[in-house]
Amino acid sequence: MSTSSAPVLPGVTQARNFAFPFAVDTLAQQTASAAYTAHVDQMVRQLLLTSPGERVNLPQFGCGLRALVFSPVSDALGATVKLRVIQAFDQWLAGIAAVDDVEVSTAQEDPLPEPGTVAVTVSYTVVETQTASSVTLTV
Repeated sequence: MSTSSAPVLPGVTQARNFAFPFAVDTLAQQTASAAYTAHVDQMVRQLLLTSPGERVNLPQFGCGLRALVFSPVSDALGATVKLRVIQAFDQWLAGIAAVDDVEVSTAQEDPLPEPGTVAVTVSYTVVETQTASSVTLTV
């Protein structure tokens, strides 16, 4: 899994947010925090790894990528993954992160993922800072 960080833009205040997973910073004796771009990266990972129905107060939250685990590897699977990711970003991260590209690679096309797995790389831009980043998950 990779992310890229960009330099801080002049005039942009870098907010600090709760770190995920939630933890206590023992030195500061308060909740652990993360820089804004790291926080957005954490939100993207949560969105991609959560299946709809997992969250009690937000039952529609998530992409549902794990539901596609036993789907046959085909062009239709790649298109379905792309569609689910883009729709989830539009619904849950609108105004926070914008999808630039979604790449889906399978063991049939690329020797990197193990047989029977799908590697999903989401390239996105953090709206507030205009920094580009990407997340790669293997499902």
